[in-house]
Amino acid sequence: MLRVRSSQGICLGMTKIVSIILSGGAGSRLWPVSRQKCPKPFMEIGGKPLLQHALERAGLVSDDVLIVTNQDHHSLTETLLKKINNILNVTYLLEPMGRNTAPAIALATQYVSQKFGDDTICLVLAADHLISGELAFKSEVQRACGEAKAGNLVVFGVRPTAPETGYGYVEVDTVADHPQPVKSFVEKPDRSTAEKYLAEGRYYWNSGMFCFEAGVMAANMKRDAEDVWGRSKDAFNNALDAGSVIRFQPEQFILQPDISLDYAVMEKAENVSMVPAGFVWSDVGSWDAVADAQPSDENGNAAVGDTIQKFIPIDSQNNYVDSYSHTQKVISTIGVENLVIIDTPDALLVADRGHVQKVKQVVELLRDGDFSQLTELQAVVQRPWGTYATLKHEMNYQVKRVTVARGQQLSLQYHHRRSEHWIVVQGKALVQTGDDVWETSVNDYRYIPVGAKHRLTNIGDDELVLIEVQYGDYLGEDDIVRLEDDYGRI
Repeated sequence: MLRVRSSQGICLGMTKIVSIILSGGAGSRLWPVSRQKCPKPFMEIGGKPLLQHALERAGLVSDDVLIVTNQDHHSLTETLLKKINNILNVTYLLEPMGRNTAPAIALATQYVSQKFGDDTICLVLAADHLISGELAFKSEVQRACGEAKAGNLVVFGVRPTAPETGYGYVEVDTVADHPQPVKSFVEKPDRSTAEKYLAEGRYYWNSGMFCFEAGVMAANMKRDAEDVWGRSKDAFNNALDAGSVIRFQPEQFILQPDISLDYAVMEKAENVSMVPAGFVWSDVGSWDAVADAQPSDENGNAAVGDTIQKFIPIDSQNNYVDSYSHTQKVISTIGVENLVIIDTPDALLVADRGHVQKVKQVVELLRDGDFSQLTELQAVVQRPWGTYATLKHEMNYQVKRVTVARGQQLSLQYHHRRSEHWIVVQGKALVQTGDDVWETSVNDYRYIPVGAKHRLTNIGDDELVLIEVQYGDYLGEDDIVRLEDDYGRI
């Protein structure tokens, strides 16, 4: 058995703890910031992305971390880990598509069993939660590990502070501070039912955080979720294993049932225990929750980042304003209350705080209409080499601002249906077009014909910035044929 270092890990005898971070889902209720290609875990709350919060939380109790995420988010995640100088032992399980929490946890459980043994403790965390109270978190994990060593599947329950209709609930016998058996799992209730749960006190919010021995979860899945376990085993056995990166084949992965762990296992199992959380928890599932996580002024108004200096509230109460436009735009409110105002370069959201759960409906309408791109990519798109922002988009041309970080380069690639024009406005670049290579600096121009292989490399000491004009009958990101790539995207 491996033993975690006492400086970072909690250890019960010789028992190892592995943290499993589930980093999937689009977080559509946090549109227009959270989008499919850059979802909720990468949103900054409290000055850093939610995924960073999760990694720091995992590091309190374990040295080894599994991140289960969509393969499209791998480069984003790796870029984040490099920025924060991550010291944890991170392994990626890359899903070609989302299949809910039961298949994700089944895959993670199989990995842990094979590498560390069936008696290894698995601590399942979400990449998009906020938790405060470091000592309380470590203490509750310690209690959960004790329950797991006794052969239980453990869920962390959060004592409700309001009749919340957006959470599932866990029912127990009594109101107590100690672990106790779970009587039932309850789906998201209506308002009157939620008020009843709050009054009774025996119902806790289901945090979606779990703790169990790998072998115990495997046994429960084999008995109660045989289809999930069998399909995930097939996917695992046919995976492409590159050490710290495990990629699953789409043809096997798609056969897995789309089902949550609660439905597949927890509601059927008789060995389920709830540990009441002694820490403050939020799943940051809506803009109202984001607003509550921010400091406010004497009138309850809150703003974050640069927005603080550009927000002028007059006769206004309990409003939350956030601007992602990166401009000098001033936002002022007069005589309004309980509003959420989210400003991005390509979308503006104004909502009553009591109706922010309906943001998901906006996303659905956009996805089914002519503006589906607004649900996919942010106006400023993160890439492993830097960023790009679309400044202008028309039928046959678009203009982008492209930034390339120091020492980074784009893939060697070509396009079937568009040409490109590059003007460097900051820094120094090495530009390859066909077999020709040029060193390019500020105010230089390069033309990339349709079908020409090309590459851009930052060779300067600072960030490289260029203006790119694309021209063609199709301008989608899927018209990129990569020949060489530093980030494994071929």
